[in-house]
Amino acid sequence: MSLPTLLSQHIVRRPQRIALLQHIAEQGSITRAAKSAGLSYKAAWDAIDELNNLAQKPLVERSVGGKGGGGAKLTAEGERVLRLYQRLQVLQAQVLDSAEDASDFNLLGRLMLRTSARNQLHGRVMAIDSHGRNDLIRLELAGGLGLDAQITHDSTLHLELETGTEVVALIKAGWLDVLAVEQTATPGHNCLEGKIEAILDAGDGPSEVRITLPNGQVLCALAQPDALAQINAAEGQQVKVQFSPSNVLLGTPV
Repeated sequence: MSLPTLLSQHIVRRPQRIALLQHIAEQGSITRAAKSAGLSYKAAWDAIDELNNLAQKPLVERSVGGKGGGGAKLTAEGERVLRLYQRLQVLQAQVLDSAEDASDFNLLGRLMLRTSARNQLHGRVMAIDSHGRNDLIRLELAGGLGLDAQITHDSTLHLELETGTEVVALIKAGWLDVLAVEQTATPGHNCLEGKIEAILDAGDGPSEVRITLPNGQVLCALAQPDALAQINAAEGQQVKVQFSPSNVLLGTPV
């Protein structure tokens, strides 16, 4: 992975982990560096492993055991990345001063997100309901529309989700079912109503159905031609789109 990618993913999104390099340089010990950085000892080790794995060359050298929980020092590459991080802090301060609105950064983060999922919906966490090892994340989309996502509790913690967190809901086109307005949706499934904007016939494969929601967001669904024929699907027709909460993936903007 290139250094620019490393910086974009872990300096902008997880500055605390990159800042750990500076603490290691100052403290010379993982235990003391973790305490200084406000991390647990395990979190510090995990961060070092992740940074070393992502960088083309190791950033930290460490020795296990000994007084203070083992020594640690930056490699030449680690020192170089730390210098870049310190320069980036100066640049970030300049960018923050020049931003017209705080929401500009969230917008850029959403626009730069790359994923194979055809449907990407920006929303905000409204509630988190725990169900054993899984959490049901209730999202509010633009225009007051809502949908639910079911993810593991570990994923909730990993994404640091809480009420008010902005997220991107990712739904693959093949996970959507197109229903006639009069049809009853499957209990427990998300169900959104919209208007068919276009039906793109793929020949011998499923057709691509583009559905505009009342808030202007567009969903793309894949449906077999015979299934569309059964509901007399046509451009301009109102339809329902249903999908399981377990088929909604969540991502947090950079």
